Amino acid sequence: MKKKLVLKIGTSTLTNGTKLISRGKVEDIGRQILELHGEFDIILVSSGAIAAARQRINFMDEGRVIESKQALAAIGQPLLMRIYNEIFTDFGIRAAQCLMTYRDFENETSRLNTLNTLNELIKYSYIPIINENDTTAVEEIILGDNDKLSALVAALLKADLLVLASDIDGVFDKNPHLHTDAKLISEIKNIEEARKLVEERDSGLGTGGMNSKLEAAIICQRENIETWIINGGKNNFVINAIEGKVPFTKFTKS
Repeated sequence: MKKKLVLKIGTSTLTNGTKLISRGKVEDIGRQILELHGEFDIILVSSGAIAAARQRINFMDEGRVIESKQALAAIGQPLLMRIYNEIFTDFGIRAAQCLMTYRDFENETSRLNTLNTLNELIKYSYIPIINENDTTAVEEIILGDNDKLSALVAALLKADLLVLASDIDGVFDKNPHLHTDAKLISEIKNIEEARKLVEERDSGLGTGGMNSKLEAAIICQRENIETWIINGGKNNFVINAIEGKVPFTKFTKS
């Protein structure tokens, strides 16, 4: 039986250091899914709807200002899925959209329906692409760029691994953007102790900082699911991490 890998792609990874969705990064993700398909069933949790909307508005609706992030998410979600579908189709990858809120995990009936849907998609070799339904919920916009959602999905599916793709190599003993002598911590068991090391920095686009990733790791640690934080800006980032070719942080059982 294949292992289950939940891969969370944040806005900073999808835009690849710019303000626009990077088709090259989506291609990179598609290539890795193909290579990993023999070993893993992969579930994507992808942010980026608001960035996709701003990209469209910049090109087609210049001069119009849409203030509501929920409205931007509603505009951007189909655009984001179109990018995924266009590129994944070129790789022969079939994708399905799943929009969720945290409430879907609180009600037992909703949890069961969600689990059944995801398992059915996986059974027929569809890649679920999950995002929070920002039209009806604001948690992801406010609290963490889908970090918590990805952890809840991993727990629901009893996944083997949660990978959080970020714009940083992992957890450092101090903020590497502020301190040149910061050192990466390769393995963390006590997440509460690690929290004391975090110095947040506004990335300007995504909403998920390091604290939200630690919260996700705590959820998974309770379920004995390993969590990795990897720099998604580097090509082949998941495969290179699995093969031990790049530095990253892993959270293991306490």
